Amino acid sequence: MRILHTADWHLGRIFNKQYLTEDQHHILKQLERYLEQTPPDVLIIAGDVYDRSIPPEEAISLLDSFLSKVVLKLNIPTILVGGNHDGQERINFGSRLMENAGLYVVGQATVKPVQICIDDEYGPVYFYPVPYATPIACRDLFPGEEIKTHHDGMAKLLDTIRVIHPEKKRSVLINHSFVAGGEETDSERLLGVGGATVVSPNLFEGFDYVALGHLHRPQQVGGEQIRYSGSLLKYSFSEAEHTKGMTLVDLDAEGFSTHSQISFSPLREVRRVEGYFTELLEAGQILPSDDYLQVTLLDKGAILDPLPRLREFYPNILEVRRKIFAEPGRLDTPVKASDFKLRSVEDLFADFFSQVTDAELSQDQVAAFARVINEGQSNEENN
Repeated sequence: MRILHTADWHLGRIFNKQYLTEDQHHILKQLERYLEQTPPDVLIIAGDVYDRSIPPEEAISLLDSFLSKVVLKLNIPTILVGGNHDGQERINFGSRLMENAGLYVVGQATVKPVQICIDDEYGPVYFYPVPYATPIACRDLFPGEEIKTHHDGMAKLLDTIRVIHPEKKRSVLINHSFVAGGEETDSERLLGVGGATVVSPNLFEGFDYVALGHLHRPQQVGGEQIRYSGSLLKYSFSEAEHTKGMTLVDLDAEGFSTHSQISFSPLREVRRVEGYFTELLEAGQILPSDDYLQVTLLDKGAILDPLPRLREFYPNILEVRRKIFAEPGRLDTPVKASDFKLRSVEDLFADFFSQVTDAELSQDQVAAFARVINEGQSNEENN
């Protein structure tokens, strides 16, 4: 059986005030073409199909168009679970009606597990979709049980699956959670505080494949068969070096066989760029770029309106930073208010200049600052 594992679509995402609708449409069209040319037996969307609980109209339209094509025209069974970004009650609406068409939507966790059976040449494979569930939600499902963490809640939910799963039959778990050992990025919304949010990969023992969502970097956690497919697009500059895509999984008669990562070609890349202001302008005149950029300027002197001038050649700059302000430890030493009163204006300025430029004032600069101070004091006396 060939399973295409995706997750964390985040339709409706805004990245640094930039709407990503066009970029997401571009990626979904690539996914459609892949499904047409190389149809899998099952498509999985492991949570966070939307970026927020009440998605914008264009996000709903994107998903509706995609699922209509894949489920109704290509006849590919599709399983979607709710993530922590999704409005789980909303995406659950009409789920029982959709099953007859081959679309299985499980927005909320339930006491009675959802079991989906799909056959291949070797027999049945049982899919168990388990959406994101908070400890509070799990306590409501299992009253009287001591459930304090996500791990506790997940353990109870998986116990209900093991009770109904046929012995020695292949199984696939679909889940949206933060599994211990996974590597985070800046674009994931925290699930809670501290270790209470973490689920141990040991809980997934016995499943032939575990299709995870929530973490945006493609990766395995625990065994090779426990995997995050990663997000469809880069949603933060911390993901600039990631390769985004989806995971293709093969099950043989015994269970998990192989996997491969299939990459996407985004409409615009997400990149971090460093350089001096004039050099970036000159490079942009030769080779302009529509990519989403975080630009870090290495200049130490003043620059007049860098962003609009750079956007003439890099229209999708989302952030401009100065290296001297961005370095860890810069300007972070606490100073008591009383300390300022004991120091001269000249000393305070020299200290400020040193911190922001990592250089000492020259004699000419000291003299120039003294002239400015003297002129200011002279003007105050005349007034």
